[in-house]
Amino acid sequence: MGEDAMPVGIRRQARMIALQALYEFDTVRHPPVEVVRRHAQERNLHPRVVDYALELVEGTCAHLETIDAQIQSAAREWPLSQMARIDKNILRLAIYEILFNNTVPAKAAINEAVELAKLFGSDSSSRFVNGVLGTIFARAQQQQPTPTAESEVTS
Repeated sequence: MGEDAMPVGIRRQARMIALQALYEFDTVRHPPVEVVRRHAQERNLHPRVVDYALELVEGTCAHLETIDAQIQSAAREWPLSQMARIDKNILRLAIYEILFNNTVPAKAAINEAVELAKLFGSDSSSRFVNGVLGTIFARAQQQQPTPTAESEVTS
């Protein structure tokens, strides 16, 4: 493992802290960065956990409008206002990682989101999260330009 590589456990813990911060922001409007810092202090979290959680929260908040539009487009039958808050924030976090962060493979981000949904959501949350993220990931893949092979014929 390279020196820059971040252990899965650190990422997983950071996602859980980021999810709690986003959920708290969505519920009672506490600033998410302050929520992360509070958790860091109360739980004496590893600095790498705090750094990644802050990166996730700040990035998700910076792209919230685009992320919410992605959710709405992929889950047309569920208006954001009627979606379970925990599911919505799991989706927000994963979509940020898939579309904007790119430090982990998209499939890993989807798997982690499904695990968060199993831990914190309802019985149907993991299927819902997996379906929405699968749709968004497939769309993102289709928008990638197909690399063209350079011609082997030279002039």
